[in-house]
Amino acid sequence: MVTRSYDRSIPEIISDLLTQFPMLVRKESQLARVEMSEKLGQIAVAIGFLVVGAVLLIPAIVILLQAAVAALQRAGVQMPAAALIVGGIAFVIGLILLLIGIGRMKVRSLVPDKTIGQMQQDAIVAKRQVRSGDDYQRAA
Repeated sequence: MVTRSYDRSIPEIISDLLTQFPMLVRKESQLARVEMSEKLGQIAVAIGFLVVGAVLLIPAIVILLQAAVAALQRAGVQMPAAALIVGGIAFVIGLILLLIGIGRMKVRSLVPDKTIGQMQQDAIVAKRQVRSGDDYQRAA
């Protein structure tokens, strides 16, 4: 069994904890703010790409759907039936894609994972220090 000698008493450890804890909280909150601003920046860029992509894709999809209706007409399908077939297929595909997109937009992606992980590590270290201080006081 390894014995460690500590030169600090429990009151000194508690005093250090009380002086360092506010600074730790400030640093952790700064980290959380930075991480959240990074995440919001990523979301803003992603939304920009989505908007531009949608603006360019909508006319292209309309033209392609019109071409599909025309192809069905040439194949002998009546105009109203061709429009219903193409519109129905486009509706189902669009609904599926919409549901997939909604499923992937989770709040979990906005959680400041780095900050939470760092705070959990800080709590573990603080518990170890308090326990080791207790062990030292019992040994003395």
